[in-house]
Amino acid sequence: MINSIRLSILVALISILMLPADTESLAAVLDETVRVAIAKSASEITVAGEGLLVTDETGTPVVISLPASIKPFKDSLQVEGKQFKKLYFSASKSVYVNNKPYRGLAEVSVTDGGILVVNQLPLEEYLVGLINCEISSAWPIEAVKAQAIIARTYALNRKMARIASPYHLESSVIDQVYEGSLIEDSRAQRAVFETSGIVLTYNYEIIQAFYHSSCGGRTESCENIWGMSFPYLKGVSCQYCLTSPTATVWEYKLSLKELEERLKTAGYKISGLYDIKTGSQNSEGRLKDVSILASKGSLAITGEQFRKAIGYGFIKSTRFTLKNMKNEISFTGSGNGHGVGLCQWGAKQRALDGFVSAEILSYYYPGTELKKLSDIR
Repeated sequence: MINSIRLSILVALISILMLPADTESLAAVLDETVRVAIAKSASEITVAGEGLLVTDETGTPVVISLPASIKPFKDSLQVEGKQFKKLYFSASKSVYVNNKPYRGLAEVSVTDGGILVVNQLPLEEYLVGLINCEISSAWPIEAVKAQAIIARTYALNRKMARIASPYHLESSVIDQVYEGSLIEDSRAQRAVFETSGIVLTYNYEIIQAFYHSSCGGRTESCENIWGMSFPYLKGVSCQYCLTSPTATVWEYKLSLKELEERLKTAGYKISGLYDIKTGSQNSEGRLKDVSILASKGSLAITGEQFRKAIGYGFIKSTRFTLKNMKNEISFTGSGNGHGVGLCQWGAKQRALDGFVSAEILSYYYPGTELKKLSDIR
């Protein structure tokens, strides 16, 4: 089933070509590709797959044994004692990078930090692979369709912003979580197919479609988090996500020593950390800033900067309190994510309540409209 997804999407799209009113929008969908960084600053990667075509930076075919172990060597890639500036891997089915299958093309190059691997593939195939990484395709189909639309919208917005960069998106929570075709299924395929070419817009422009897991009761204004003001990202009441396992209270404990190490790794020059204090809260009940107290290098950073430094998976939101327990800090909070835009668990509950994807999206992004790509290009 999984290996046939690409073919089935193509067959379904070709059948729609018979409908004259949709040909322009369909062409936009078929032509759209994205470039996703699936490995960054790696010290080594392995590449495998059946029937792989391997070429170098000049387009010349390269013969190597598979699976291939690739390492950086000065300003080049080294494989079996040979050096290359770049290597490209493609296959009729999947290219396996570090044992994960990816559709499309895998481009491998070397940067100052190590190996960079970029997966270039059709936007719609990227979305099918993304769905089960961000939510569960077993959720009500209208919630899954809402996820497909905002993921498409987010990807295209990032592509426009990073058009001259080596890649458009990262494969982590920095952008959208993506594991290739590893956990694709037919419901993810259905949600993407039934929303093909549809994006969320404001004044006929593709919006910045931020989203998160659960807000804990109210979504956040974008201005409070990143200092950017958008009329469709002002924050709305959301009681729908309170059924989420992360909307209720979460806890996390970390020693002062480990906290100091994580802050140092994030680039903060401190030494002798002895306490952390929460600062003021914004109107949505989220921390504006956190004070880091140390023998050397005491400083104040924003709540989001603190989350990023300690780890988004540990400090799940900026809606938290803390307590210093001698050599350990105990964090207690609610919600999961930055809180801006669509609340995924809220969208699930709204779908269970009978709302369709368009209604779900208009609630979390007030004033926006769904448009086909052909209508805005």
